[in-house]
Amino acid sequence: MNFRFFTGRVMEINDFSIQQDDQGSGCYKIFTVADREGSVVNFVIEPGTYFVDHVLVKVGDIVTGFYDANAPTPLIYPPQYRTVVMAKERADQFVKVDFFDRNLVSSDGTLKLNINRNTPILLENGQLFAGSPANRELIVIYSTTTRSIPAQTTPHKVIVIC
Repeated sequence: MNFRFFTGRVMEINDFSIQQDDQGSGCYKIFTVADREGSVVNFVIEPGTYFVDHVLVKVGDIVTGFYDANAPTPLIYPPQYRTVVMAKERADQFVKVDFFDRNLVSSDGTLKLNINRNTPILLENGQLFAGSPANRELIVIYSTTTRSIPAQTTPHKVIVIC
C-alpha cells in the first residue's frame, strides 16, 4: 500500500450504505473531516478500519485518517477515501502508518524504529506478533524522537498490518 494521510476536525458522522438494498446499513460510516485550511475529505469507515487505541470518535474530534493512495477512489468532491487506520489526536503520542524496510526505516525515510524487548508488537486483533516487524506495513505509536535524519524512536507499541 501507498499510505497517505489527512488530519482535521470531524464535522459530521453519518451512516453510509454500500449496497442499494441497504444491507450492511449501520456497519459503514462516513466521517466528513476539514483541516485548518478548509480542505474537506470524506473518510469511509468500514468494519475492518483499525482505530488506534480502539477509541470512540465523535463530531469535533481531531483525527488523522490513513488511506491507500493506490486504491481506486471516486472522482467526486470532496474526495472520498476508504480508511485503513484512524487515529484520534492525543497530545502525548504520534502515529505513523507506513511500510518499514529491513532496517525498520519508513518508506519515506523520515522515521527509524529502535525496537527493544519491552516494545509490544501486536496484530490488529491485539494478539502478540511472533515474527519480525521488518519489511512490513506497520502502525507505529510513539512519543519522542531524535532530531536526526531520519528521526529515531523507540515506539510505545507496534501493530502489524497483515
